[in-house]
Amino acid sequence: MKNNNYYAILMAGGVGSRFWPVSTQNFPKQFHDMLGTGETLIQKTFNRLAQFIPEENIFILTNERYNDLVFQQLPNVTERQVVLEPAMRNTAPCILYASLKIQKENKDAVMIVAPSDHWIEDENAFSENVQTAFKYCETNDALMTLGITPIFPNTGYGYIEYDKASTNEIKTVNQFREKPDYETAKSFLDQGNFLWNAGIFMWSVKSVVSAFKNNQPELYSLFESGYSSYNTEKEDTFIKENYPKAENISVDYALMEKSNNVYVIPATFDWNDLGTWGSLYDKLDKDSNDNAVVNSRVLADDASGNMIRSKKDKIVVVDGLNDYVIVDKDEVLLIFPKAKEQDIKKVLQNVKANFGEDYG
Repeated sequence: MKNNNYYAILMAGGVGSRFWPVSTQNFPKQFHDMLGTGETLIQKTFNRLAQFIPEENIFILTNERYNDLVFQQLPNVTERQVVLEPAMRNTAPCILYASLKIQKENKDAVMIVAPSDHWIEDENAFSENVQTAFKYCETNDALMTLGITPIFPNTGYGYIEYDKASTNEIKTVNQFREKPDYETAKSFLDQGNFLWNAGIFMWSVKSVVSAFKNNQPELYSLFESGYSSYNTEKEDTFIKENYPKAENISVDYALMEKSNNVYVIPATFDWNDLGTWGSLYDKLDKDSNDNAVVNSRVLADDASGNMIRSKKDKIVVVDGLNDYVIVDKDEVLLIFPKAKEQDIKKVLQNVKANFGEDYG
């Protein structure tokens, strides 16, 4: 029997431009089957959460342009569950908005905020970690996050420093650290009490709303002023008029870095944020030439370490190419060094400048 006080905010508003040309502004990566599993990323995340959260308590938070995509891919959700942003304002405004809606519906709610595009293999361990956090948040004023034990000095993630003396599963957070340079990241790993910030948060609705009220009074005042309209036919009008006035600020900066009641659980599951073609390559099975292949039928000669994706069953012949991203999508063919994958966002801007917005 699932707990009716358990809720989720599934974050599905990002563009995922580093996965271009598959991920575009009109059809971003969370709505694609990036792993070739038969499920899109948002479907996979929804089903993972539904293992322990009532399906009707999973809210999908997305930009209004993706409303139709959400209903196409999650046909059983209702309009009540889809929370639309009329403007892009980072994560704090939309989380506050959704939290107030949930609070009005159930003042005893505890919730998880989960990105829609993460890869998690051991879903049972994920469920156990989150439910441990929920049980703590039910009886404590706590803002909680799941941290990932780092396996190498990654400079692309923020880090969470926790109390080294703690032997408890739930640890007090000392501070959040911005994305470091390589030497700093190495020192974090050497110290042994640093985790990657995965952007997964748990708290009671009471605690998170109180944290916004204390740490972001202007933002809180803006959204609280529409409280009477939430979950009624007047909500849409209020949000369209007021949401664009919200400050563009992340929940990490708005709450987590400013609060003194922040805790972390070191995750017991494997995790990848699937932020780039290279991160996808790392998680896929490889063929005999060490190529990761999605959908394609590949003939490779003197070609290894490539990430290859095309439409279903397309034959791709590769000769003499190593460590490249090869992606065929409609009118666009991308052949790009994996080592330069962070530059794909710049390439996308050049493509749109030269050939038009339709290609991005």
